[in-house]
Amino acid sequence: MKALSIHDKDKIAAFLRRHPFLHLYSLGDLDDFFWHYTAWYAFTKNDEITQLALLYTGTSLPVLLGLSEESTDLMKDLLHSIIHLLPKRFYAHLSRDVATVLADDYQIVSHGLHHKMALTNLASLDAFDTSDVIPLSVADEAELKEFYRVSYPENWFEPRMLETGHYYGIRHGGVLMSAAGVHVYSQSYRVAALGNIATHPQFRKQGLARVVCAKLCQKLLRKVDYIGLNVKADNSSAIACYTKLGFECVNTYEEYSLQLKPTAL
Repeated sequence: MKALSIHDKDKIAAFLRRHPFLHLYSLGDLDDFFWHYTAWYAFTKNDEITQLALLYTGTSLPVLLGLSEESTDLMKDLLHSIIHLLPKRFYAHLSRDVATVLADDYQIVSHGLHHKMALTNLASLDAFDTSDVIPLSVADEAELKEFYRVSYPENWFEPRMLETGHYYGIRHGGVLMSAAGVHVYSQSYRVAALGNIATHPQFRKQGLARVVCAKLCQKLLRKVDYIGLNVKADNSSAIACYTKLGFECVNTYEEYSLQLKPTAL
């Protein structure tokens, strides 16, 4: 089967909407805000997509999304057919054993199992007093960069996402104590993926992240239908936080860093 480069947003969206929470990031990347950073590869049958992979280049390190709804065989075949099109270095979100198909050509470092969580219990958000939460904007970029450097150094923060208007925080005495935003947001495709959620080390264990996330979700629900996030499977404290907000685990995948082997050059 031959992989095709796909450019038809409607066809891509129709495939992704079969499992919107699994493909939340990809659905958001159809938005014009992200679209020109995307390359889509697919298998098709009778002019319909049967398997789809996305290479996103809008971050400092390209990201490959290869998530399967059921069996991974078709996804492995798809990625094998486009290996020659992949960058020398990239990050990847892959279902179950999909990474094995890249092992001959790439050095692979696993970053562990991750859960996809979906906001399914909207009523849980009403339990939080969010009156102290304030919006953050592009004017707060420098402060947020320093905040994440101290609070979440391994975090991937793309300042461009502040342009969405969906970053929020809590300050005390002029100090940013906690913040949350989005990795992906699309009003057109009615999806949002939360990200950049952190609390300053001096202010942890006060429930601040839950309050900021509650405010963020309340605002997002005015414009989107699906809200989700990714969290490392062994991060029990974060999972407990999101569960209290009304999220539940809907899928598990693994994240990797990949570097092309010298023998494959």
